[in-house]
Amino acid sequence: MPTVAARFSLCGLIRRSRRSASPVLRALSSNASGNLCRGGLPRFHSPSLPTSKGNAVRIQGDEFWHMTKVLRLGPNDRVELFDGKGGLVEGCIQSVSRTGLDIIALQEPQVVDPQGVQWHIYAAFGTLKGGRADWLVEKCTELGASSVTPLLTERSHTITENRVERLERVVLAAVKQCQRLHQMTLNPPMKFRKLLPMVSNSKFAFVAVAEATPLVNVLSESTVEDSGLLIVGPEGDFTNEEVKLLIEAGATAVGLGPCRLRVETATVALLSTLMLWSDAQKLQFPLQ
Repeated sequence: MPTVAARFSLCGLIRRSRRSASPVLRALSSNASGNLCRGGLPRFHSPSLPTSKGNAVRIQGDEFWHMTKVLRLGPNDRVELFDGKGGLVEGCIQSVSRTGLDIIALQEPQVVDPQGVQWHIYAAFGTLKGGRADWLVEKCTELGASSVTPLLTERSHTITENRVERLERVVLAAVKQCQRLHQMTLNPPMKFRKLLPMVSNSKFAFVAVAEATPLVNVLSESTVEDSGLLIVGPEGDFTNEEVKLLIEAGATAVGLGPCRLRVETATVALLSTLMLWSDAQKLQFPLQ
């Protein structure tokens, strides 16, 4: 282990090298997809960040355990903290006790606004078993969905409370893994009928329906919006009445190919295609 003096010397070297970097390189690194220092310092979640340079924040619970027991971090080690709302700050571990540690901010906190189309997922995955719901939520987080809402339909009408709590832990782990600065929101389960007014008020709502017009064909005639809804039914699919109500409310039925897809496969296929499409559209026609 390096001495305290050596660690401070290394911190100073890092600071000097950053100061000597060209303005162009600094600008590129701080704006790349809204994710700063990707692959650099270890990043941890903290609901609150230091208010300014030189202030400290206390870290406890799972993140404290991860820092000290898994990564073996200690005083003077540098880390990044994010609050899940776009806030990010670089800090240094000041002190460690048996129940928590204090991190002091080495710079002013930064706030990054969400980028691109904000996709909101409504998927009837309450009956999925064997970790498939975890996988769905994890991949939606990695792909950049703004929120996921378990949809309660006629053929998927329950989801247990303890399962929602588990999915919230899955979201946080995925947010940290994929270096997101904005935590994906996992909403409480929603009954099908409550979704209809939201579809009516949205300019951009897609519902996966077997044998509907292929999604790529629909997108060729669409223009990018600032947010959109993605709706996927349960394993037994929506009932005909549910599909009718969604389309009457303003949703566009889209197909995802000739094969019958599982709920999680359809959700990820739909989101992946729309993320790639909206990113390409954003480059050509930036949102005002």
